[in-house]
Amino acid sequence: MKWKPFIFVAIYSVSSLSAQIKRVERKSLLDSDPSVVYLEQTLKKPIELKIIEDTAIYSDKDGKSRLGIIRGNQTVKLEAITEKSYRVRGQGTTHGIAGWVAPSSFSSSDPDFIANLKKLYERQIQVQALIATQKVAVGMTLDEVELSLGKPTKTTVRKTADGQSTLWEFVEFKEVKHYTTEVDRATGQVYRRLASVSREEKSRTNVELQNDVVTAVEESESLEGGNVKVIVPPLVFRW
Repeated sequence: MKWKPFIFVAIYSVSSLSAQIKRVERKSLLDSDPSVVYLEQTLKKPIELKIIEDTAIYSDKDGKSRLGIIRGNQTVKLEAITEKSYRVRGQGTTHGIAGWVAPSSFSSSDPDFIANLKKLYERQIQVQALIATQKVAVGMTLDEVELSLGKPTKTTVRKTADGQSTLWEFVEFKEVKHYTTEVDRATGQVYRRLASVSREEKSRTNVELQNDVVTAVEESESLEGGNVKVIVPPLVFRW
C-alpha cells in the first residue's frame, strides 16, 4: 500500500482528559493489538475526518489485504490508529465499510493534526503498557490509574488557596502465618501448630493528582530501582 503526502488538522492542548477518557475494563485494553490505539477505548468524543477522494481500504493495518474502495468526499469516523495507518468506518462503493486507510487520503484545515495524532498514539502506547503491568506514571489520568491499579485503598482530598489535590493510596497486603511450638505430652514429640494468620502491609503506592492528572507517585517498595516513570500529559483535541 502506497502512502502519499497529506495535510491534517487539529488543535491540541495539554490538560485533563478526565471528561474524555471512557472508563473501560482493563481486559479490553489488554486483549487488543498492542501496536494499535483504539480511540473508542480512549476518547469519549469520536474524531471525524474527511476523505479527499475514492481510495483503497484494507482489512489489516499493514495494507496487505485489500477490502475494496471507500468513497471520497465524505466524513468518516476514526476508530483506531497506528504510526502509519488509520482505521475508519464509512461508505464504500455499494455499502458501509470499515478498514485501514492510508493517512494521505484525509484532509483537514490544521497542518498540525497529524503530528498531534502521532503524539496521542505514542502516549497511549505507553499508557497501555503501564496498564498491562499494573504500573502508574506522572501524567496519567485518574481513569487510567484506576484501570491500572483498581480502586484505591484510601482517598484523601486536600484543599488550599491554590486549589484542590487528591491523594490515592494503594496498599498491597500479604498474609503472615504465626506458629507456636508445642510438645506432645504422650510421646514427647515437638511440633509446630498454626496459631493465627495476620494481614500485613507488603507495599504501598501513593498517587497524587491535580485536576485529575497524576503529578507525583511515591512507592514504599521498589522492584525496579525506584525510578518513577513520567509520560506526556493527556492531549485534548478540538476541531
